[in-house]
This record gives sequence, C-alpha cells and structure tokens, in this order.
Amino acid sequence: MNFPLFKQMMKIHLKGMSNYAFGSAFYILLMFWLYPGIADNTGALNELIKSMPEGVVSAFNIQGGFGSMEAFISGEYYGLILPLLLSIFSIMLSTGLMARMVDQGSMSYLLSTPTTRRQVAVTQAGVLSTGLLLIMLVTTGAGLLGYVWFIGDKFEFNGARYLEMNVVAWMLFIAASGIAFLISSVMNDEKKALGTSGFIVIGMFALDMLGKISDSVEWLRYISIFALYRPSDIAAGSGDPLLSSLVLLAIGIACFAAGVISFSRRDLPL
Repeated sequence: MNFPLFKQMMKIHLKGMSNYAFGSAFYILLMFWLYPGIADNTGALNELIKSMPEGVVSAFNIQGGFGSMEAFISGEYYGLILPLLLSIFSIMLSTGLMARMVDQGSMSYLLSTPTTRRQVAVTQAGVLSTGLLLIMLVTTGAGLLGYVWFIGDKFEFNGARYLEMNVVAWMLFIAASGIAFLISSVMNDEKKALGTSGFIVIGMFALDMLGKISDSVEWLRYISIFALYRPSDIAAGSGDPLLSSLVLLAIGIACFAAGVISFSRRDLPL
C-alpha cells in the first residue's frame, strides 16, 4: 500500500463517505425514535404480519415481527434501507477509485510516479474498505446512542444481537464492494463499469428478494451473496452470523485480490 496515496484518496472521498455515514446514522436514529410509538401497537402489527403472504413477509425481513427493538430495526432498516444505501456506495466509490481514473486519464499521471500498479490497486481497495468501515462504525454508534436517548429501560433491547447485525452487514458489503472493485479493475470505461457493477450487485439483491417470495424460485437466492445476510434471523437469535461473516469476508478478499492481480497485469489505455 502507498500511504501518501491512501491519505490523498481519503481526503478526496471523505466528504462523500461522511454523507453516507451520517445519512445512515440519521435513519437508524429515526428507527429508534419511532419504536416507542410503534411498540404500543405491536400486537396489532404482528397480527397484520401474520395475515400477509409468507413470501412478502420474508422478502422484507419482517418475519420477526415487532416484538423487540432489534426485530423492528432488522426489518425496517437492516433488511432494506441499509443494503440499498451501501450497495450504491460500494458501486459508486469502487468505480470512482478505479475505472473513472483510467477513463479520465488520471491513472496515467498516478502511474508515472514511482508507484506500481499493484500498490495503486491495493491502496484503492484499502480506501474502499475504510469507507465501509467508517459508515458501519458511525451507524453502530448512532444506534447505541439512539438506544440511550430513546429506549433506555423502557423496552427490551439485545445489544449483542444488534452488534452482530452490524458486523454481518459490514462483511456483506466487503463482499459486494469486492465484486464491484473487481469489475472496475478490469474495465476502462467508467459508464460500463458502473452499469455492470450496478447490474450485478443490485441484481443479486433483487434475486434474493425474489427467492424469498416464492418457494418455486427460492433457488435464486443461492446465487446471491445476500442469501448469507439474514438480519431477522440474527434478531431472533437464530442462524449462524459467524459462519455467514467468514464466508462473506472470504468472498470479499478473493474479489479484491483478483481485482488487484487483474489490474496489475492487464493492458491499460494510458
């Protein structure tokens, strides 16, 4: 890794990372603020969920109902809003760090310095991973503050399960950003890299949702990394978040490594 380059890239992209981080923090605080009002009607809401088709309930990760704070946020935030938010972040930043610099000619100036392609790619991967970590740390911290401010001793809250949800979400997007990084590392055109990354990452999210809706197409889930991300199971105390995290981390590392190797070996239009 080239630390001066890492510092410069972080300086350039820090504002964008902060926007996503504080946007995520705002939403999670909103969830904690809303829950006390919703908790008074959990019985009626849970009955409504029981009356809904099982596939729709599974697709939106609300099968855990609203009986606890972590069950509520697992469906309302971690099941939909956070995956979409971090999918967009992963796609946009990975493209900006790799394909855009090649497409706009910035990479040629960077490689004219005593910096190898491998160092550049590893550094850019480090910037992307650090951005994801920043967002998840701010989100986790905001949720804990939300608990102190709005929940306290009023309602049950399992902090360990909440932290597990955040760790698995981080690992999910290490994998998703690794895929987007690999695509951006092998493409010269920014628009093509952006479109391909978006098609694959958002497409996998859509396949996971479709697979939850009907048993006849459940197999679609298993070609998506999002199948390993089950916040409602974590909120209920079931599933295996450690195994899911390790598999997602392995996918992410493999994709980042493949992206670094591909970028260091391919022909570049410099």
